[in-house]
Amino acid sequence: MKNELLNSIFRYFEHDSEYDSFSVLASGHINDTYLVHTKSDNKFVLQRINHGVFKDVPGLISNKVLVSEYLRKKMSHLPEDQLQRNVLTFVKTKEGAFYHKDTEGNFWNLMIFIDNSQTFELVTDKEIAYEGGKLSGEFLNLTSDFDESKLIDVIPKFHDMSFRYWQFDEAMKTASDERKEKANDCIQKVEELREEMHIIQNLKDAGEIRTRVTHNDTKISNALFDMENKGLCVIDTDTVMPGIVHYDFGDAIRTICNTAAEDEKDLDKVTFNESFYHAYVKGFMEKVESSLTPAEIKYLPLGAKSMIFIMAIRFLTDFLNNDVYYKTIYAEHNLVRAKNQLKLIESFSEKITLN
Repeated sequence: MKNELLNSIFRYFEHDSEYDSFSVLASGHINDTYLVHTKSDNKFVLQRINHGVFKDVPGLISNKVLVSEYLRKKMSHLPEDQLQRNVLTFVKTKEGAFYHKDTEGNFWNLMIFIDNSQTFELVTDKEIAYEGGKLSGEFLNLTSDFDESKLIDVIPKFHDMSFRYWQFDEAMKTASDERKEKANDCIQKVEELREEMHIIQNLKDAGEIRTRVTHNDTKISNALFDMENKGLCVIDTDTVMPGIVHYDFGDAIRTICNTAAEDEKDLDKVTFNESFYHAYVKGFMEKVESSLTPAEIKYLPLGAKSMIFIMAIRFLTDFLNNDVYYKTIYAEHNLVRAKNQLKLIESFSEKITLN
């Protein structure tokens, strides 16, 4: 049944390949992503965009295509085969669009698969962190002069600290006494950090840190490597939209430098990996430093702290709201996640000096 469905969707796109079979690509938690194998050995990535999460899927796909085409122009000196390994290539439908909408209202897009490549769920050595930093930095550098007003806000207020505190304050008004008591230590830390966590937001709102194209989901699994562990390109660009450099820098640091999973209950295992941090920063700055302002550079460490915190407050808020947003597998799962991220902030603060 799935074979028939994917075959029928695949036929709507403009390519010279005949469908053979599929396998599921595990990368990502929101969309359904499949690797399409063809009889000519060409491979494609066929993706169903979750329109329950993303409210403007045509706008989202437009963002991805515009940025990829811009990157292709910036790298036009490369031969085509190399270009297809360093930039995501989207395939049009036979009607000339970059997505197909099926009879059930699902949106599909198709990309050329980058063969002989790999991703990492976890960083295990400094070289991977360094290469990940180079990839993220190069993406930001090459798109630094892109007109971000051409992009839609895929998820409005996604990294907006004032909005996240407003959600927290609203949750505090309705949370049960039992949940507030269990989360008391976390609540106190969130209140203690309220002023500091608004510094970058206030600078952005005042125009002292500029808005630019950002990826907004820079976990290491969204970096593609060749089989020698050298960076190829950033992938999963569904959340590409206007933002600030600190979002991408901070979210990468949050996911790369935690020595434990983000829901590890034993907080003694949660520490900040300083060596991975410096390796990532080295690669990142090698590629993007020339296009950053002094203010952007100054607040990068605080950006890392802020992005760790924004996940802490989101997990805590969801716990106070009786776990309505994030999937949980046991009681207090979200509270464990919040404690985990706040412990990571504590370890970060002990090891990294803010400018």
